[in-house]
Amino acid sequence: MNPDHIAIVRSSWPAIAVRDEALTVRFYEVMFDIDESAARLFASVDMASQRAKLFASLTVIVDALDDLDQLLPAVAELGRRHATYGVQRRHFDVVGQSLALAIERVLGDDFTPAVREAWAEAYALVSAVMMRALDRAPAGDARSVLPPS
Repeated sequence: MNPDHIAIVRSSWPAIAVRDEALTVRFYEVMFDIDESAARLFASVDMASQRAKLFASLTVIVDALDDLDQLLPAVAELGRRHATYGVQRRHFDVVGQSLALAIERVLGDDFTPAVREAWAEAYALVSAVMMRALDRAPAGDARSVLPPS
């Protein structure tokens, strides 16, 4: 990520973070509306806990955007874990759309084209690393009963 985009993501984060519940509720609403198969992945999940995990993950990502030595292994591990939950590559497009729409809802008029682009770049980085790890996860892994995080 370029430094300007990192700065934009970080400068927009406080306004997003204070509305964490609105962000995470909207994220899952949009995701489940877009892709019914994604909703099935969460059928037996405690969604309050899941929303907290999503917010914690986003916080870590925002904090580590300029420290790829810290960020990339953590994101790769997240991708490997998601392989055990039944996540497929196509779900990453849905997640990206859902995240952008949730951030737009929370920021309102402050969701400028520059903010959209910066968050899209951050998501592109994270999703590329996660998908690579997902693809490399051992075939035949038993599906976990633990919720995605």
